[in-house]
Amino acid sequence: MLVPKLMLFGTQGCHLCEQAEEMLASYLTDNNDIEIEIESIDIAEYEKWQERYAIRIPVLLHEASGIELCWPFDQLDVEKLVAMISGK
Repeated sequence: MLVPKLMLFGTQGCHLCEQAEEMLASYLTDNNDIEIEIESIDIAEYEKWQERYAIRIPVLLHEASGIELCWPFDQLDVEKLVAMISGK
C-alpha cells in the first residue's frame, strides 16, 4: 500500500510556515500509528510553486487528489484530510 504524501509549501522566514511545521510535527508525534509522508517545499526555489502559492503560504497539498488546506489549518483539519486520502 502506498503511503499518502502531503506537500507543505512555505518559505524561510515565514512565521506562519514555522507554526504549520510545528503543528504538523506535533500531529505526527501524537498520531505515530498513522503512515503519512510530509514533504516541506520552499516555494522560493521553484517558480511553479511560487506563482501558485506566493500569497497563500503555508499550504498543505495532497497532489494526487488536488486537495489543499490553506492556512489557518489545525490538527483537526489535518486529521480530516488524512482520513480522506487514506480511506479511513
